[in-house]
Parts: sequence; C-alpha cells; structure tokens
Amino acid sequence: MISYLKGIVAGVQTISSNRVILTLEVNNIGYDLQIPQRLAQHLPESGGVVQIFTHYQVREEVPLLYGFSSPAERDLFRHLQSVSGIGAALAITLLDTLELPDLVQAIIAANIQVLIQAPGVGKKTAERICLELKSKLIEWRKSAGFFVATGGPAPGILEEVQMTLFALGYTAHEVSHALHVVSEDIGLPKDAYVEDWIKQAIAHLSSSEQIG
Repeated sequence: MISYLKGIVAGVQTISSNRVILTLEVNNIGYDLQIPQRLAQHLPESGGVVQIFTHYQVREEVPLLYGFSSPAERDLFRHLQSVSGIGAALAITLLDTLELPDLVQAIIAANIQVLIQAPGVGKKTAERICLELKSKLIEWRKSAGFFVATGGPAPGILEEVQMTLFALGYTAHEVSHALHVVSEDIGLPKDAYVEDWIKQAIAHLSSSEQIG
C-alpha cells in the first residue's frame, strides 16, 4: 500500500522500551509511525528530512504504520511476524536487540543463545523462529543484497563462549561483533580453546570500551 514515506521529522515520542513513535510530515500531513529504537537513535534532528520504509497493518480494526531504515529491515520484520506467536512488538524487539546481519545469521545458524537475549524471547520461541525461518532466510538474504559474516568459533565452542560473555554483561550485538573481529582480524582458529576465544573477545571488548 505505502512503500515508503519521505518527509520532515516533526517529533519522536518514546512510549515504552519497544514502542517509539515517529511523527513524519509529508506534504503538510503528519503520519505517526512506530519504529525500532535503533532507528530513532539515527534520525536527523527535528526539521530534518528522512526516508522511512513502511509496513501497513490493521490490528483490531485499528490501522497502524510501522517504519524502518531499509527495505531489508522491513522485510525481516514481515518474516518474523509470519512465525506463529510473533507479533509486531516482539519482532521490533528482535530488530532492536541485534543488527540485521547478526539477527539473520543467528536464525540461519539456529543460535538460540543469541536470540533469547531479546527481552520476551524464550527458548521455545527462539527454536520456533529458527525452524520456520531458516530455509526462507537463506534464500532471502541473497535477494536482499547482503551477506552474513561467517567468522566465529566452531558450533561446539560457540555456545559456551557466548554464555560466558553474556554472563559478564555484554550484549548480543557486542558479543557477535567481538567474535567476528577475533576470527577475521586476529585470525583465531575456529577450533581454538574456549578460553582463548573468551580471552581474545574480552580483550577486544575492553579496548572498545576504553576508546568509547
């Protein structure tokens, strides 16, 4: 119905942690769109021009517009909602917890430990997401125009490394990025000891915190 809207940022209102409303003025008409928190953080200041890709949905006879930074993000939102038990709120929470490539990779690799970092996503829900979307996303990511990084520890090591880093308070995005850097930039072998992966990941994360 509406593929995208290009207009002026009239205001942004945070209703809750996973409900942010962007008011976008297009040709003197104000549109309210629910957007991910991640997108809200990258919007121009009030009065700036932005293009938002949209998804129109009717819930309990109430029309709703959702906004996204790219067609790929919007398409993944639609894929997530096609999973039984996944509504718009949970789909947006997943998009906010992980960046797009990380989320797609977690689903394709059936990486449950990463997916359950999203608030409200339990183990059974994560397993259902992987079961229903894995094959679809393998094909979709090619047509979407991006490719997922494959760097990181071997599957048998990955879960233990992630659980340790999550327990230390690092977010799913931080952990995913750190493991990719350790694999690609440092060149640690996939089958290196768990302790080596954890040590190198923490070293990278600590240096990033100091830079920040």
